[in-house]
Amino acid sequence: MADRMVLTGARVVLPTGVVENGRVTVEGTRISGNAPTDAPCVDLSGHWLVPGFVDMHNHGGGGASFTSGSAEDVLTGVRTHHEHGTTTMVASTVTGDMDFLTRRAGFLSELVEQGDLAGIHFEGPFISPCRKGAHSGELLRDPDPAEVRKLLDAARGTARMVTLATELPGGIASVRLLAEHGVIAAIGHTDATYEQTVAAIDAGATVATHLFNAMPALGHRAPGPIAALLEDERVTVELINDGTHLHPAALELAFHRAGAARVAFITDAMDAAGFGDGVYHLGPLEVEVKEGVARLVEGGSIAGSTLTLDTAFRRAATVDGLSVEDVVRAISANPARLLGVHDRVGSIEPGKDADLVVLDADFMLKGVMRKGAWVVEP
Repeated sequence: MADRMVLTGARVVLPTGVVENGRVTVEGTRISGNAPTDAPCVDLSGHWLVPGFVDMHNHGGGGASFTSGSAEDVLTGVRTHHEHGTTTMVASTVTGDMDFLTRRAGFLSELVEQGDLAGIHFEGPFISPCRKGAHSGELLRDPDPAEVRKLLDAARGTARMVTLATELPGGIASVRLLAEHGVIAAIGHTDATYEQTVAAIDAGATVATHLFNAMPALGHRAPGPIAALLEDERVTVELINDGTHLHPAALELAFHRAGAARVAFITDAMDAAGFGDGVYHLGPLEVEVKEGVARLVEGGSIAGSTLTLDTAFRRAATVDGLSVEDVVRAISANPARLLGVHDRVGSIEPGKDADLVVLDADFMLKGVMRKGAWVVEP
């Protein structure tokens, strides 16, 4: 790692807009406001320079699981996503029994404290059996606030988000508990009505877990949770932009109804992300990945994704036709804000971590820097 370097010539995406032929100075691990003349230069002409991606919903990658793997397994998954531009990520769990989840929370909290992860997301077990998706139905339970608190305590201050079916007994009380502790209450894997969803938002829920997926479809007489989540300015909606979880028209509807300030692109990745087809496990359930699509062996439900955020970025900018500035907000700035790390990451600004992604004119990933060191050298 050079003590100082200047990245020149790229189209740089700043919070204020795109700067042509920009210059970004890196000193040590951070972006600097200085522009020294004696520092070595890296010419990025013809490329985009954007902030490192932030993934707030991720179960693993590189053949390794955040849900059940060893420390080395987790770090393998982390490194895999680093190589695809995600420089900040949360480890998401799946439904398990409470003893296992509390042990897992303690284990993952150590990796958060080391700086390898940005926090823990508990997806399950407090979800609807009607909308369980790739979660074990036998291990589901109502969101008892005492048990939610048990997970938070086990995570030792590193819990960032809990996904709940807030219509279940204890759901609203659990939302209030999470809000009081500064943890995101996310509505997902839910069978809630429109009215029940509004009540949960009023209680403090602020995120929609992978909007459209694992919830009732939008109806014209019974609009369900989707309408309530899209219309409320207090809610940020997660979207899995892999071409499998969402039709482009659904993504366009969500993005343009919520606006760029209220969308977070996520991967919901499982072990196969960045690794390949085969048979895997998501918690206790067996998953088969064919042609990049993960489905449960029993029942065929979609079981997370094999998406990496560089692919999500490219698809958003090309297939979906979104502006690069809006994609950067959805893939970096917004999740950083939600996770409470926007003072360090999520945008290219002096003083922030030198987490940067280099993309070519076709939005193919060509370089990744994390904390001033090249993970993928351009």
